[in-house]
Amino acid sequence: MTKKVIPLIDSRRQPSLPPLSLPSILETPDGLIADELGRPLHDLRISVTDRCNFRCVYCMPRAVFDKDYAFLPHTALLSFEEITRLASLFVAHGVHKIRLTGGEPLLRKHIEKLIAMLSALKTPDGKELDLTLTTNGSLLAKKAQALKDAGLKRVTVSLDALDEGIFKRMNDADFPVADVLRGLDVAHQVGLGPIKVNMVVKRGVNEQEILPMARYFKDTPYILRFIEYMDVGSSNGWKMDEVVSSAEVAQLIQSELPMQPLAANYLGETAQRWRYADGSGEIGLISSVTQAFCHDCSRARLSTEGKLYTCLFASAGHDLRALLRSEGSDREISSVIGQLWRTRDDRYSEQRTQNTEGLAPARKKVEMSYIGG
Repeated sequence: MTKKVIPLIDSRRQPSLPPLSLPSILETPDGLIADELGRPLHDLRISVTDRCNFRCVYCMPRAVFDKDYAFLPHTALLSFEEITRLASLFVAHGVHKIRLTGGEPLLRKHIEKLIAMLSALKTPDGKELDLTLTTNGSLLAKKAQALKDAGLKRVTVSLDALDEGIFKRMNDADFPVADVLRGLDVAHQVGLGPIKVNMVVKRGVNEQEILPMARYFKDTPYILRFIEYMDVGSSNGWKMDEVVSSAEVAQLIQSELPMQPLAANYLGETAQRWRYADGSGEIGLISSVTQAFCHDCSRARLSTEGKLYTCLFASAGHDLRALLRSEGSDREISSVIGQLWRTRDDRYSEQRTQNTEGLAPARKKVEMSYIGG
């Protein structure tokens, strides 16, 4: 048996990119920006905290994120005012969907205040943003009404198993399934929706939960999505043979619950959509390993401390916080964002090989807990 070695890497202390410089010509955004591969900027994912109360094996393994792990001090985090200011600049460039992530975003104190501030933003043509949040569900029952009242549209909840023992092994925090399911029900009752449920499938750990999850969420208001186990960051010890492909997942579900493919809701949607043949629900398959979707990726990511990442698998980010705190003007910061997006050419998943583990020493990727999923 091959021993798995998990490198102890703090992505926040990797070599930084050079300080950002202002473009020679400042611009006024027109909402039509595109990168070098013609991909627009439509989605912004904002990590509001690097902390989480779970220690999921594929994201924050306890061997790395133990009791001695030093999380970011509060002064390093972007304030709600700084987040909202940056978000408004991204919206001017064409962003119409904002997702709050973490860590666990509901651990950020007074998150409802930030949601209210972001929900007041409008696209250049006066439309409301699609404002959503991804959570492990542990605090959702308690906070769902306040989130809705503040202006949140919907939530995505991570749930990797229904079996109590398997779920607790996955979250490594002794947290019960029933509390997550209760959070789902409360969120639905207060009107957050459509609600999506994300299951990361890792071979040898929870693949036996695929059919039970499909059966449970069939005939419910929730959209269940199966996600291939990804090589995000360097701390989870990813190996290709631990990936259960979306094709395998679809074949397994089809053997019991016939499905039909659905068209994508919009360009750049990450999940392949399927509906049950009897019309009793929808599932999604996110195949970022076996069927990369870099070609239409329209997502930018803002870290907890204000670094812009143009790819989930990036090695380093661009420090926008420094511009904010050095009194850069909106036009200056907006021009920098525009310049960074226009020169974006990331397509890691399309270039990935099965030797990702062997390539790790040459490419240290940012951790998912720091940048959000």
